[in-house]
Amino acid sequence: MYSLDYHGDSISIQIQLSSTPAPKIRSCHHVKMQPLLRYWAAGSIRYDKAYKIQKVLAARHQTQKAQNVILLVQHPPVYTIGIRTNPYPFDEEERLRRLGADFHRTNRGGLITFHGPGQLVAYPIVNLKELNLGVRSYVCLIEKAVMRTCRHFGVDSVRTSMEPNETGVWVNNAKICAIGVHASRFITSHGLALNCNTELSWYRHIVPCGLVGKEVTSLTKLLGQNVTVQQVAPVLVRAFCDELNCTASNFTHEEQQEILKEIL
Repeated sequence: MYSLDYHGDSISIQIQLSSTPAPKIRSCHHVKMQPLLRYWAAGSIRYDKAYKIQKVLAARHQTQKAQNVILLVQHPPVYTIGIRTNPYPFDEEERLRRLGADFHRTNRGGLITFHGPGQLVAYPIVNLKELNLGVRSYVCLIEKAVMRTCRHFGVDSVRTSMEPNETGVWVNNAKICAIGVHASRFITSHGLALNCNTELSWYRHIVPCGLVGKEVTSLTKLLGQNVTVQQVAPVLVRAFCDELNCTASNFTHEEQQEILKEIL
């Protein structure tokens, strides 16, 4: 068994060994190793920097340095649009920037959304072929991991969208987690944004994910008590590992610095 602890910008992992003797294995040729997920808690970083890190991690899947990784971040206020968005008017982009937020056009799925402090953004960079997943089943897996996480904190009435082509996690008529992914040659990027103690007033300036008449919520709002990204991050990583049936290992400081040098 393992447990994860989030401290500021880092997560520590604790492994508990069982006292039960391990079963005898007749032949190692028939043993399939459990997949490994590396996680990197990068703290609060700009959206463009996180995107550059994703590109480096995705490119590594074409080399001997290939690893399945989940990048955990918070962003300063930023609005992003996906490939399903019609050409976004320049004056609308400028209006949002004047609010004090950044603005980015991306290659993920989905429409416009907001990222900001108090929101846990997770970018899994994984090989779908290696995990035997299609894009739709991968999105369903993300939704299940998020619902596991919400239930851990006592939010039980979570559900997926009732609309056939919509993704994300909902509580009644309010969206608590947006999902938008990209996949190229089986390698994923982008991911999910789960509202922990996000300042929800930022959403008033847009139609989140193009869903007219829908609300946005957070764990803090639903529970009536402050729920932080630091509390939620290790629970999400554990839920993601449970859904993938994999084990977790954190990125070392040296590995982080090696990647950061590539994006300078």
